[in-house]
Amino acid sequence: MTTIFLVRHGETDWNAAGRIQGSTDIPLNAKGIQQAKECGQFLKQSSWDVIITSPLKRAKVTAEIINENLHIPLVEMGDFKEKFFGDAEGMTLEERRAKYPDHMYPNQEDEESLTKRVMNGLEKINHNYPNQKVILVVHGAVINSILAEISNGELGYGKTRIQNACISDIHYHENGWKVRTFNQVSHLSQ
Repeated sequence: MTTIFLVRHGETDWNAAGRIQGSTDIPLNAKGIQQAKECGQFLKQSSWDVIITSPLKRAKVTAEIINENLHIPLVEMGDFKEKFFGDAEGMTLEERRAKYPDHMYPNQEDEESLTKRVMNGLEKINHNYPNQKVILVVHGAVINSILAEISNGELGYGKTRIQNACISDIHYHENGWKVRTFNQVSHLSQ
């Protein structure tokens, strides 16, 4: 059984301001660095085989900080880069609601493409690291896409608010992915 802990990156200034980041490469802020350290402290209580991360610096730095406690291989995978939100990137929630009340942001990556990309990435992990324990450091829309696909729409978009530095636990067993837990934040001090 392949086990993956999905970890959302720590907070950035754009997260704190409610700005949609997407593929814009924003660094962690001080709170985000602390969240990553707390994830590392929590995750060191178990044994892990590999950390896989999105190449965007907010995820990659979160993964590097976690790995200060684990000292295991760290691999970047472009399959898990955050969704591109097109013309809405950098806008606050209020700005997006005013300009795009239908949530149809021009030039954004569509949900089907995102889901196909991230599920393809999960299949690569399952193939390359069968029956191993994997930490996957990614982004909110990526996690929502995975949860929605695995749960047949019971979780994910519009149903699950993915918090910074939360942990979700999925595993591959008997030819399918299953969600064990999602959006766990008990390891965080704030």
